[in-house]
Amino acid sequence: MTCDTTIDALLDRLTELAGQTRRSFVALAGAPGAGKSHVAEQLAAGLASRAPGQAAILPMDGYHLDDGLLEQRGDRLRKGAPHTFDLDGFAAMLERLAADDGRPVLVPVFDRSIEIARAAAREIPASARLIIAEGNYLLLDRPGWSELARRFDLTVFIDVPEEILRKRLAARWAGTEATEAMQKLEGNDLPNMRLVARHSRPADLRLPNG
Repeated sequence: MTCDTTIDALLDRLTELAGQTRRSFVALAGAPGAGKSHVAEQLAAGLASRAPGQAAILPMDGYHLDDGLLEQRGDRLRKGAPHTFDLDGFAAMLERLAADDGRPVLVPVFDRSIEIARAAAREIPASARLIIAEGNYLLLDRPGWSELARRFDLTVFIDVPEEILRKRLAARWAGTEATEAMQKLEGNDLPNMRLVARHSRPADLRLPNG
């Protein structure tokens, strides 16, 4: 059964996980525009003061397929849909982090300014006891994605009303030519948003962020 939570209550819960000896994983999932990255950074900042060096963020966006490959596959206009991510690579990274072998791990980070994932752009220290994974499809009930569930100790769905998501997503394309902006919104962002809303498994916690 999914229970509602707040940032403060969630931070208390994560502080407990970060204080354990075993490395734990929490999934922050939600539709495009839900504010996952902002929430993850907010939680990480709180944990940095409560448990320095004990928590780190693993962004799923670092596993976007490169634009060149998407062009070859005819998927450039659908960038951000589930099939445009390196799911196997992301799953392998979760396994590598779970091995907790005493070494730091370098992970990729998506750079929105250039629309490219930068390899080895962030270091997750060996001291991190809590990994905050954030991404649209971490709870997606689809083959491959659903297999990620076994890795997470806690799952959180960031819930935002559809009308607010639509406004946030439209704002992303402000300044873009009207026809292109409409294609990006109606042809990609909104279908991805609805997929997450309608086909994600129930999370342990629901965090309203509207």
